[in-house]
Amino acid sequence: MSNHNKLNIAERLSAAQLAIDAVLADPEVQAALTPYGYDVAAMTAARALYDEIQTLTAVQKLEYGEQYEATQMMNAAWATADAAYTNSLQLARIAFKKNGKGQSALGLNGRRKESYSGWVEQVTLFYKGLLDSPALQAEMTKYGYDTAKWEAEYALVQAVVAANVVQEREKGEAHDATKARDAVLDELDEWMSDFKAVARIALAGMGQKLEGLGFGPVP
Repeated sequence: MSNHNKLNIAERLSAAQLAIDAVLADPEVQAALTPYGYDVAAMTAARALYDEIQTLTAVQKLEYGEQYEATQMMNAAWATADAAYTNSLQLARIAFKKNGKGQSALGLNGRRKESYSGWVEQVTLFYKGLLDSPALQAEMTKYGYDTAKWEAEYALVQAVVAANVVQEREKGEAHDATKARDAVLDELDEWMSDFKAVARIALAGMGQKLEGLGFGPVP
């Protein structure tokens, strides 16, 4: 890996901007580089690459901000739904402690799963089992539960599922934005690698000019 690619993105962009703008601002350097294929048009095209990366970076940061916000909203919805589920689960275990069929139908036994997919599986079994069975609901009426309460709690679960869909979409958009930015950054990196090598040849007798590009004098 070259020393250039060991730099972070901000440093790589800063180095490219310095070199490109220094050439565009110096007719003497332009004259020396033009015979080697780096005329004003070529340097302007490279500057456009730099500007594109800046735009794509802004988009990427926006997408990651939206992802973080979606994750926070999903986690908040999950915490709310899980708190309601935990209370109802504890009461259901009491209500159905002598009802093996009910325990099985609602998935009352065993440890609660911590993963999102496992949690959704268990809570869906629990609430759907109750909502689909008036007989099971009747066992919980003594604790103040009715169909409306079960529907309200199941709606909290559905809100978590919906929030997760948004979160996953935002993750995908953030990853796509990063890939788009990195593709153009790789293009600029390759251009800079070639340009630096050529500039050291074209400006071999112009050490101060090389320093002005950020490349340092020829040894």
